[in-house]
Amino acid sequence: QVQLVESGGGLVQAGGSLRLSCAASGRTFSSYAMGWFRQAPGKEREFVAAIRWSGSTTQYADSVKGRFTISRDNAKNTVSLQMNNLKPEDTAVYYCNALYAATMSPSRYWGQGTQVTVSS
Repeated sequence: QVQLVESGGGLVQAGGSLRLSCAASGRTFSSYAMGWFRQAPGKEREFVAAIRWSGSTTQYADSVKGRFTISRDNAKNTVSLQMNNLKPEDTAVYYCNALYAATMSPSRYWGQGTQVTVSS
């Protein structure tokens, strides 16, 4: 079992920044790659960013490249998402997930989500 708890969401104006954090506990955190996903009202959950255990490999959705940065601290069992130059279309509930390392695909381990609202 892996337990994930997100924090750091909130309301911000367009062009602003937020930093999301995801604290992991349970099974060995370093066994998993980690990812961030988001779900806007009426839309399906979509991939945002991912990072491998070493932190040397990251992936981003085209919509956030150059604006968002994912990082992880294996000593603290945390993964973060720095979001800069936020746009109204970034408004969504953001979730972290413990990804299967071999395939970088989502596991059944999700956090409860944190709301990000970007006003225009």
